[in-house]
Amino acid sequence: MVSAERLLAFAAMSFLIIVVPGPSVLFVIGRALAQGRRAALTTVVGNTLGAYVLIVAVALGVGSIVERSVLVFTLLKLAGAAYLVYLGVKAWRQRGSLRTAFTAEKSTQGGLRTLGEGFAVGVANPKTLVFFAAVLPQFVDRTQGHVVVQMLALGLVFTLIAVVCDSVWGLLAATGRDWFARSPRRLSLVGGVGGLTMIGLGVTVAVTGRKE
Repeated sequence: MVSAERLLAFAAMSFLIIVVPGPSVLFVIGRALAQGRRAALTTVVGNTLGAYVLIVAVALGVGSIVERSVLVFTLLKLAGAAYLVYLGVKAWRQRGSLRTAFTAEKSTQGGLRTLGEGFAVGVANPKTLVFFAAVLPQFVDRTQGHVVVQMLALGLVFTLIAVVCDSVWGLLAATGRDWFARSPRRLSLVGGVGGLTMIGLGVTVAVTGRKE
């Protein structure tokens, strides 16, 4: 199985990528501001289920190939790193767009619909897909075997961290509407910092990883 050292390193990197506001976080914030805590937490559950579908897909479709081919791993890693940098630059340039979450009209809808919409956003989130496809294989210990099982286990760690972080975002948004409304620029600052963090992660992915 995955060693404690690899698990902690993966958990730390997962936290960094999760805490950066992206499509899923923005959607959770919008639901929290428009419909409150319950809708926000339901959206988080949907997002998490969607993200784990991506984890399973990557583990089953990419794990065995990456395990046997250094070339495939390298190409995948560089492509993922480039896309992470792209997302970071985009987040920096469009950091003011996070303000739109605070202009959402209040509405109500069923819990299943909210769950389904959260799932759709989670399964279509490019940040999550790129992260798993490019980064997850680096933390798998091939000498221990069971590559797919290791990926699924690491993916579970990612989803648990995501549930906590996204729930915090949603609860803060639901309870701090007035504070954010007084100065939407505060969230723009978060978006800018998040973009720079994403760029840093992309560079890190590009220059690290196995070379054998």
